[in-house]
Amino acid sequence: MSKTFRIAVAQLDFLVGDIKGNTQIILDSLEKAKQTSVDLMIFPELALSGYPPEDLLLREDFKKQIKAALKHIQEKSTDIAILLGYPKFSSSGIYNAASLIENKKIVSTYHKQCLPNYGVFDEYRYFTPGNSQGLFTIKGLQVGILICEDLWYSQPSSMLKENGAQLLVCINASPFDYTKLKQRSRIIIDRIKETNLPILYVHGVGGQDDLIFDGGSQAFDVNGQLVAEAGFFKECLWLVELKINSLAQFVPQTLLPKPLIYETIYNALILGIRDYVNKNHFSDVLIGLSGGIDSALVLAIAVDALGKNRVHTVFLPSRYTSKLSQEIVKTLVKKFDVSCQVLSIEPSFSAFLSTLNIGQKHPPTGLSIENIQARCRAILLMALSNQQGRLLLNCTNKSELAVGYGTLYGDMAGGYAVLKDVSKTCVYQLANYRNRDPIFPDALMRRPPSAELAENQKDEDTLPPYSLLDPILELYVEQDKSIDDIVKAGFAKETVKKVINLVNKNEYKRRQLAPGPRVTPRAFGRERRYPITSGFLLIN
Repeated sequence: MSKTFRIAVAQLDFLVGDIKGNTQIILDSLEKAKQTSVDLMIFPELALSGYPPEDLLLREDFKKQIKAALKHIQEKSTDIAILLGYPKFSSSGIYNAASLIENKKIVSTYHKQCLPNYGVFDEYRYFTPGNSQGLFTIKGLQVGILICEDLWYSQPSSMLKENGAQLLVCINASPFDYTKLKQRSRIIIDRIKETNLPILYVHGVGGQDDLIFDGGSQAFDVNGQLVAEAGFFKECLWLVELKINSLAQFVPQTLLPKPLIYETIYNALILGIRDYVNKNHFSDVLIGLSGGIDSALVLAIAVDALGKNRVHTVFLPSRYTSKLSQEIVKTLVKKFDVSCQVLSIEPSFSAFLSTLNIGQKHPPTGLSIENIQARCRAILLMALSNQQGRLLLNCTNKSELAVGYGTLYGDMAGGYAVLKDVSKTCVYQLANYRNRDPIFPDALMRRPPSAELAENQKDEDTLPPYSLLDPILELYVEQDKSIDDIVKAGFAKETVKKVINLVNKNEYKRRQLAPGPRVTPRAFGRERRYPITSGFLLIN
């Protein structure tokens, strides 16, 4: 006769460093789980500290708060077993740990064995790799515990199988990118083929600076089939059941429709904005609308993330602002029903020209004159941000950032760069996805991109068409391909050299842009670290 084993998965949003707040979330979740008669409650990787805690781990006061919170949780752990992820401090080092807590005691503790030290990860800076056996017995069920990167290697899972595990549970803090879901599924299926064990994948949700955690906790059977899931980009207390006889088998649940790639990216950006704004205690946000696709998309994402009443816009026309831009801004403001303040930059622009002794007989020309306009806008936007206590959202996209097509202290100003990891091509694809309602005017979707800092200016006056630029950038920036490799992929050598030269000489600009949500496998920032001052030559 089979018996039922019930698990509550806490797919929740934990704030890095908020030990008191995270402890309360854990305790509140425990009370809810107790009402559902579960046998085990599982929290994500480093739930108590939030992920990634970075150099907070090196602080003695942080260490003391973690230890006090853990003791408090122990005292409240009655009537239910808890599997909790947290940083464990000991004389032999700091460990990325998971402990089974039951009846006010830590019954057993597992230390993460495989520490990632690539991409966005630098766990070797903080943690000591473990060598403990992650096999726990809970009400007769032999549960093998893995922590995130452990799942990506065969040995930890195989050892648990050899030692009698009936179920593998992997707790995670795995940052989102649009390729990650397929990678996770492939890795999970590989481990199932090797062990013939079901796997419960437990994951947190939320935004942390540039990182996004998408939730997506899942249960897979011994055949590698997805049989139950918690869903993406949402907090929930997810209940999953197993029937246990000779084998442990998940009770299937109704599966959700598979999300489309641009739906996934769009939802990730929503979560990134919402958590950055709320966790940093901003009431509202401010957006400078230009009449272009980038600021329009940022407006849509912000309204979807925060609601229209928390989103405020400013339109800052100049002598070069087209009538079309003015009409598009009016349409967007009406469609999204947001406030909009109109401030001409002409008075400040003229004042700068006068100070620089550029008279009316010498029409403004040149890059410095274009940049003055962008910086006039930045001064006004930041002044409004300061006056109103609103976070200025930056609208620079990844393509512009890559080649330096933006004004430092101008249109690169702002507190959070929503499209920092979104190419121009992807901007249009996301706009098309959001426009299923529809919400964007046709003229906006059709118009050629322009900074409107000079008469009849177009992006393609300076840059290759985005249909060429973005694939070259993906090969060079995200895949580290050489010039020869990119040329072999079908691109003209002179175009490739021009693009790569622009990327290489604009590292100093990228270092100064605000943080923004990571959605690709390789974003600018913590995972692509190139020196500003460098003598390395790619082009002869």
